[in-house]
Amino acid sequence: MDSQSENGSGAGNRTSIERRGDRELVVTRTFDAPRAMVYRAWSEPELFRRWWMPKSATGVTLVSCDMDVRTGGKYRLEFSTGGPQTMAFYGKYLDVVPNERIVWTNDEGEADAGEKGAITTVTFEDHGSQTLLRFHEVYPTAEALEEALQGSAAALPEQFDQLGEVLSGSGGKQ
Repeated sequence: MDSQSENGSGAGNRTSIERRGDRELVVTRTFDAPRAMVYRAWSEPELFRRWWMPKSATGVTLVSCDMDVRTGGKYRLEFSTGGPQTMAFYGKYLDVVPNERIVWTNDEGEADAGEKGAITTVTFEDHGSQTLLRFHEVYPTAEALEEALQGSAAALPEQFDQLGEVLSGSGGKQ
């Protein structure tokens, strides 16, 4: 089992990244905000847009964010790199329990190759005035996890720092 941790920007908050086996990734972070507020940042497009795209990904912008966060609902995120082509990431919500859990598929084109994408589960736990967030992904193959660790998963500490800024009220609109 591999694990690594990265410090978050909040006082005492830490984003912890743990690889479990050859297909699972678990990322945890405690936020200085109530559970309902953290859940809203994951389920309301206007809040989600403010923190999801890493600021370090210069030249890439989130141009559309459609989210119907309910069991059976769908999402679609569209990104631009400045040219005429855009990249879309989409999937459906398998299980949504407000303020507790969101589970979704990551279909982003992999279905065309006959291979399913990762399944993501985010849980929200009360810890007094704070919220423990657990982000758990199960990938279809070990290779898919390796690719994620070099790409999208590597940005999670920065994204969670940005989420912390939005939750504290210091995160500006993007």
